[in-house]
Amino acid sequence: MAATAGLVAGPAIETLPITPDNAARALAAFKLSCPGLQRRTDASGLTRGSDWGDACAAAASWSGDATGFFARWFETVQVGNGAAFATGYYEPEIAGVRARRSGYDVPVYGLPDNLIEVDLGQFSDALKGKRIRGRVHGRQFVPYYDRTQIEQGALEGHAPVVAWAADPIEMFFLQVQGSGRLKGPDGQVVRIGYAGQNGRDYTGIGKLMKDRGLLGPGQTSMQGIVAWLRAHPEEGRAIMRENKSFVFFKELSGAGPLGAMGYPVAGWTSVAADPKFIPLGAPLFLSMDRTDATGLWVAQDTGGAIKGPNRVDTFWGAGEEARAIAGGMSARGVAWLLLPKGTLARLNAAQPATAQPPIPQP
Repeated sequence: MAATAGLVAGPAIETLPITPDNAARALAAFKLSCPGLQRRTDASGLTRGSDWGDACAAAASWSGDATGFFARWFETVQVGNGAAFATGYYEPEIAGVRARRSGYDVPVYGLPDNLIEVDLGQFSDALKGKRIRGRVHGRQFVPYYDRTQIEQGALEGHAPVVAWAADPIEMFFLQVQGSGRLKGPDGQVVRIGYAGQNGRDYTGIGKLMKDRGLLGPGQTSMQGIVAWLRAHPEEGRAIMRENKSFVFFKELSGAGPLGAMGYPVAGWTSVAADPKFIPLGAPLFLSMDRTDATGLWVAQDTGGAIKGPNRVDTFWGAGEEARAIAGGMSARGVAWLLLPKGTLARLNAAQPATAQPPIPQP
């Protein structure tokens, strides 16, 4: 977690290259996140809900320069060595309909009635914060069905089908993104969002394909992966099934898509992060080797593959431009977390004094 990874002070916020538009988007996202930010237990160990009270109160009525808001209320902190890696995600739009019809045969499953989530902290203090998902089989609690079993019909009678998609490859990547839009031949759009997951570990098929030499130079983007899967349908289906993780959906209404905090995420503004290292709702600044990823962001989401310090998944919205940016996003640089002023001093003061080695006697 961040509190034990090592923290050092970062640069003054007014010295960072934050544009007015970037700051305004981040302020809007931070303001939206404030209720959850103050209510949630911070798994990173860095803050308490009350720490955010003054900044959130100021954000609610702030009418001046947005960059000035962040400079007034926040300080930057580097977690660990600060080395950051950013990928991208977006809200895909694929062919799909509510009711099954010819050409739309890929089920979009809702949450199964036999999927059970267990809070292990109820059984042991040593397991506090850990949860697992599975199902009951006889008198045993066992792992839930994996992707192969689900595609072969294991959910029959256990999960509603909220919609039908036309293309299994597009549906696979919509699962990876966690939300999206289904557009029918009549132009009707159904928006779907994350409802749950089967508890199996996520496996990125791009790395599998690269390690096996299936992708050549310049083919490791999402577009290159999709092209290979279409050219090798049988091998492609087998590779997709190596990602045993499977996502369940619900139909959405209103603004969206929704992030892990339950609030709508915004393109060019929101990131998914590991809450053990970045408090959900907190702003952060990325200085990356890609200018489009450099700037002020707000952590409003999580992801199965987004683990570790300074690891983020940037959200780019919907549409072809968002798909192109997200599919090719792979940026490295430095991350600075924005925390309420005084947080670093409080954390340092709470650390026990380092024991000094005894002085050798002559």
